[in-house]
Amino acid sequence: MQEARLVCLLMLALVSGITFAQSPVEYEISFENAVHHEARVTVTWRDIGDEPLQMRMSRSSPGRYAIHEFAKNVYQVDVVNGRGQPLKFSRPNPYQWDVSGHDGTVTASYTLYADMIDGTYSGIDLTHAHLNAPATFMWARGFDERSIEITFNPGHHNWRAGTQLVPTDDPWVFTAPNLQYFMDSPVEFSDFSERSWQITSNGKTQTIRLLVHHQGNDDDMDSYTEKAKKVVDAQIAIFGEAPTFDYGEYIFIADYLPWADGDGMEHRNSTILTSANSLNQSDFSALDTLSHEFIHAWNAERIRPSRLEPFDFEQANMSLNLWFVEGFTSYYGPLAIRRAGESSLTDYAEEIAYNINAVSFYPGRSFASSQGMSIQAPFVDAATSVDPTNFSNTFISYYTYGAAIGLALDLTLREKFTGESLDTYMQKVWQRYGVTETPYTTDDLREVLAEVTGAPAFARSFFARYVTGQELPDYKALLANAGMLLCPKNPDQATAGPVSLKFDGKSALIRHNTIIGSPLYEAGLDRGDEILSIDRLTINNQSQWDHAVKRYKPGESASISYIQRGITREATLNFTQDKTLEVVTYESGGLTPGESQLAFRRAWLGQDSTPKQTTIGQPRQCEAK
Repeated sequence: MQEARLVCLLMLALVSGITFAQSPVEYEISFENAVHHEARVTVTWRDIGDEPLQMRMSRSSPGRYAIHEFAKNVYQVDVVNGRGQPLKFSRPNPYQWDVSGHDGTVTASYTLYADMIDGTYSGIDLTHAHLNAPATFMWARGFDERSIEITFNPGHHNWRAGTQLVPTDDPWVFTAPNLQYFMDSPVEFSDFSERSWQITSNGKTQTIRLLVHHQGNDDDMDSYTEKAKKVVDAQIAIFGEAPTFDYGEYIFIADYLPWADGDGMEHRNSTILTSANSLNQSDFSALDTLSHEFIHAWNAERIRPSRLEPFDFEQANMSLNLWFVEGFTSYYGPLAIRRAGESSLTDYAEEIAYNINAVSFYPGRSFASSQGMSIQAPFVDAATSVDPTNFSNTFISYYTYGAAIGLALDLTLREKFTGESLDTYMQKVWQRYGVTETPYTTDDLREVLAEVTGAPAFARSFFARYVTGQELPDYKALLANAGMLLCPKNPDQATAGPVSLKFDGKSALIRHNTIIGSPLYEAGLDRGDEILSIDRLTINNQSQWDHAVKRYKPGESASISYIQRGITREATLNFTQDKTLEVVTYESGGLTPGESQLAFRRAWLGQDSTPKQTTIGQPRQCEAK
């Protein structure tokens, strides 16, 4: 009779759409051995059913595209059933623990080792617990939609919690609606400094919080906060509105500590910022990373490429569109700082010159388009391997490549289509795919460009030439619209090519692959070779190398002596002209920009983008076009 009643209830639920609440997944973490970078984690699954439970550690992390194998730092695993009785488990692979013979409840406890402070891993010591969820917490297959409750036990530590997880009445208990949100929610426990302010957009008032674990003072925090406020406002202006944060706030979580690694990692309602430099020591250069990561609140977290939604924690995550996700974000990060008045026109010119030089002269562009570079993210995005690669010749970062495309598209739209810019394009993408959170494809991005411009042929051509194709935009002509010049930086200087050398007092070891087409490459030298001399000049340190190269002019030759795989060899080194380019204003080049060029520049870079002096730096000898 009872079974018949249960069957009827289940049938009624199916017909009427009623769902029964499932028990949340329960986590608890403590830090008794923080001095040795350990935490003890416990997780309980209830109402499992009869099937074996497949417990997993993630192999990848949101915002990262490579494999990181977080299971390597998990040990002392104990598993019990609902009555506290020990259960056996098997390891079908290094990342998984299978548990059968349970009673519908499984509790697993394990020790986590964590000593890496960045956006991908976790770091624990007596000053804090810095936790990236995929690097910290086990999860189980088939429980993705269950809610999560987590209890933190800080013990005697004088810590507070900073996280986008949902707070409860208990300051140490938080929740998450599902696994995807939980794994996307970093946590900082420390005695951090905090500042907050409110933003209002579309009639909604939301809170921005800045939490910084650092060794600075209140003046540092106040200065950084004021800079961050201006950048946040500049970015809201780019997209036309702020995102609606799920719980009414967005949190910058920062660790600026001597033992931290430099990094930034976006999350849905928060971001992680880390650096070994203090705010004062770095002259607040951490603002660069803050600006980049906040752009991701729109472009990455809500404007999502189809292949990254949902995120797969069991394998590398690949997208064809990282040139847009990371590249356009990299374009806007420095631009927002410029428009906020927190960088000079000269500083910004250096930023865009770097990207132009990369796509103009790095040989990688001949091997793949920006989409091809995006595909390689699992091999380069903090990925590790023991065998050497030839990436210095075959790869250009999708951050850099995409930023260069963003620059070209912005300047082209401003030149050819009245009232349009990359801002208006991003606003349309935001409304179409960000507000609705509809995953997009490359075709979708191209169609939005056609809609914004009213010129489908232009959109097809731009994508075919610069996104799926490998053409180089005419940056010189594009920059001229803003009264800016693209000039040789060292027009009379010879070069042997880009090279990184390590010195031992006897020779100069080439640390990385020489660049295709460079004098060193053409002379037959490569990574691992030891340079002994150029003509009669021995090379024992950097100053000797620099002095030797400066003796020659472009087109001249010298004899180079080196050791390659144990054999001493000699070759002819044919010096070429240093092709490095720089971006300067007309004013710095001794030219007078027209009013239309100045108006173009102000609309692009902000109202204070006209130099107050006649020149900036040294006047350049460079043609306008």
